[in-house]
Amino acid sequence: MCGICGIINYSKNYKITEPLINDMCLKMVHRGPDEGGIFIKNVADPAVGLGHRRLKIIDLSEAARQPMVNEDKTIWIVFNGEIYNFYELRKALEDKGHKFSSHSDTEVIIHLYEEEGMDCVKKLRGMFAFAIWDSRDKLLFLARDRVGKKPLLYSYKNGVFCFASEFTALIASGNISKEINFKAIPDYMTFGYVPAPESIYRDIYKLLPGHILTLRSGELKIQRYWQLDYEAKINISFQDAVERVKELLDEAVKIRLHSDVPLGAFLSGGIDSSAVVGLMHKFSSGRVKTFSIGFDDKNFNELYYARIIARRFNTEHHEFVVTPNALKILPELVERYGEPYADSSCIPTYYVANMTRQYVTVALNGDGGDELFAGYERYRAAYLARWYNRIPVFLRDALIEPLVNIIPRSKYSKNKINRIKRFLKNANLPLSKRYLQWSAFCDTDFQDKLYSWEFLNSVPSVDSGRFFLPFFNKRERSQLIDTLLNLDTNTYLPNDLLVKVDIAAMANSLEARSPFLDHRLIEFVVSLKADYKMRWLIKKYLLKKVIKNIVPRKNIYRSKMGFGVPIGSWLRNQLKGLLTDTLLSSRSLGRGYFNPEF
Repeated sequence: MCGICGIINYSKNYKITEPLINDMCLKMVHRGPDEGGIFIKNVADPAVGLGHRRLKIIDLSEAARQPMVNEDKTIWIVFNGEIYNFYELRKALEDKGHKFSSHSDTEVIIHLYEEEGMDCVKKLRGMFAFAIWDSRDKLLFLARDRVGKKPLLYSYKNGVFCFASEFTALIASGNISKEINFKAIPDYMTFGYVPAPESIYRDIYKLLPGHILTLRSGELKIQRYWQLDYEAKINISFQDAVERVKELLDEAVKIRLHSDVPLGAFLSGGIDSSAVVGLMHKFSSGRVKTFSIGFDDKNFNELYYARIIARRFNTEHHEFVVTPNALKILPELVERYGEPYADSSCIPTYYVANMTRQYVTVALNGDGGDELFAGYERYRAAYLARWYNRIPVFLRDALIEPLVNIIPRSKYSKNKINRIKRFLKNANLPLSKRYLQWSAFCDTDFQDKLYSWEFLNSVPSVDSGRFFLPFFNKRERSQLIDTLLNLDTNTYLPNDLLVKVDIAAMANSLEARSPFLDHRLIEFVVSLKADYKMRWLIKKYLLKKVIKNIVPRKNIYRSKMGFGVPIGSWLRNQLKGLLTDTLLSSRSLGRGYFNPEF
């Protein structure tokens, strides 16, 4: 696990130097505290500079140091991630005559590129973001893993192309202004993140998951190499599907246990993390180390369920209770995320990663289970909305909605009354708009009052629903759940959840591995009928059958809590001063984005 950066320079007004690349690398020391490396070639046209920071996981020797080069010194690579099938790839390459000088997965990518060219990415099983400089063709080749576990940012301005794993490293190139991308502000206020490929900065973009980028003779091209097909279904019985998912999930966990350093697991006590811990116990020779986060507020505390799993599998269990003073880490989080990011669960994620890193260097987690097996409440809401809209309009308008509206809201956003109110407010909208409102951080009514007149007049009208529309089609009525799973797998998962875990883990020099995001498991589950994943409004119906003999029933059928934080309570009480001093400061109001009175 590492941080990567680099510059390809076609401009005579810019020079790549060792201190420059080193400055970019130093901004990512937390991603790779063990060692760093630089490659620069200024005599070529274009000039090239590559930088790397390394967290040693596989092959701890000097032979695995990066940037890494092939035998004739024509192909250089900087790589961030883990390739789980690199042993079998290496064996196949050795059979073809390739010679290796290390035992790292990075060197496998170099030789695979020599053999397959850019198609090499299709044979990789794992999480990755890498850059290859091919001096023979004067070609830069960037690739990002299929689901977006590893980040890759880039900028191309005035003949200078820069890339990096994090914003601060990219900005350290000195070629990028901090000019704000104003249309990203409504997008951020809608989703709580800035959706890829855009960013909060006008000059910085994110390479989308499952895509490659090439740069040759100054011409930049981006293309997709992997895409899920939710319409291509296989004919398989439910029981056969259960058995096959068991096999694939077993394998996904097993291959992620290979490490030359200690490993453990994040444990919330929910279905996904509990299943991962259960399978780790099955395949590990020693006690599994587990790590959990809790809160004093019982509405957000999941430690009870985590302890059940810890006792069940006799894990070496560690806990940490987060209190309001947890926000002292906000300055570090702001710097690490690099752009506005509003998922408050990044706070406990940071703390569980910090605690975990004191014991291990690698941690498995349950990310991806909800998007793969239909685990969100909004999937049920989508079905219920169909039935609700069959109720005569006069009954809805005259009886149901007025009755619900007179019930006061709760201060807890996940309170059932609040959810019902939000459901009814948007239930009669078209599916794409309804789903946008259900998942929105701030809905359109709120945003209409939030912005200043100056901001509204200076920014073109922005419809944040443009990120959702490509995933809705004319068959959405018959493929409702598949439509929503496809949407969340391509938007919420890579833009929010995976960003959260990557940044929080790497800020603590910890590698996070996600068995549910194994692409072979994903491809198989996507090929199954949607009815297998959610049946009779039972979320994760298939997964619950898969793990029924592993995870206790109490954990399987508990109410989903999510990784919530009592942030509202904190900001109304202990942290009210921080809130008002920040939002109402002259610096904040001076930007002119928001209406101070509102």
